[in-house]
Amino acid sequence: MLVLHYTGMKDGPSALERMRDPASKVSAHYMVEEDGTVFSLVAEEKRAWQAGRSWWQGHEDLNSRSIGIEIVNGGHEYGLPPFPDLQIDVVIELCKGILSRWPIPQTRIVAHSDIAPDRKEDPGESFPWKRLAESGIGLWPAEKAPVEPWMMHGAAPGDLGITVDGLRGALATIGYKVERAGEFDDALAAVVRAFQRRWRPARVSGQGDVETVALAHAVAALSLAAV
Repeated sequence: MLVLHYTGMKDGPSALERMRDPASKVSAHYMVEEDGTVFSLVAEEKRAWQAGRSWWQGHEDLNSRSIGIEIVNGGHEYGLPPFPDLQIDVVIELCKGILSRWPIPQTRIVAHSDIAPDRKEDPGESFPWKRLAESGIGLWPAEKAPVEPWMMHGAAPGDLGITVDGLRGALATIGYKVERAGEFDDALAAVVRAFQRRWRPARVSGQGDVETVALAHAVAALSLAAV
């Protein structure tokens, strides 16, 4: 797997110091500064402490099966600043290099928030996932997601029924940890927010509105086609 993070600290030197401190119990394979400087911190074949308690496509202990990139950015605590173009250019090239060395499927290139939606928000809704996908890194639907009649009312907290179950099934197919049936509860809302941060960053609400439901099914279809 390939997991992308933001550092969520005031600056790069502070983040680098923390990841170099064994007492912090936090590490990543790479850190990319705002000016494009790349720090190699853990060998790719070694286990880094970057994923934490997480789950994706039925797997736990993702630290043992993933390469992590920390991208210097203040994150939500510091106003979620935009990622500089140069920094993203370097991230793209770094990802391409990793993918050339490891057989990582497109469905297993993820945000930290994807694999830990109940506790993580990074790299956040300002991260340009579409731009990465256009460079061959991760998935992005090519067209506007079609809306089926049964999606027309969306899905809201407390709802039960075909739309909620369909949304759950689509998110599970993509890789999220979500039950296949049940009412729209807080756990599902957390997963929906993670999905929106990744694929619908303009509206991170945790609500299963029509566009979100349709988009989840489109990404699920894309994920199945990519396997």
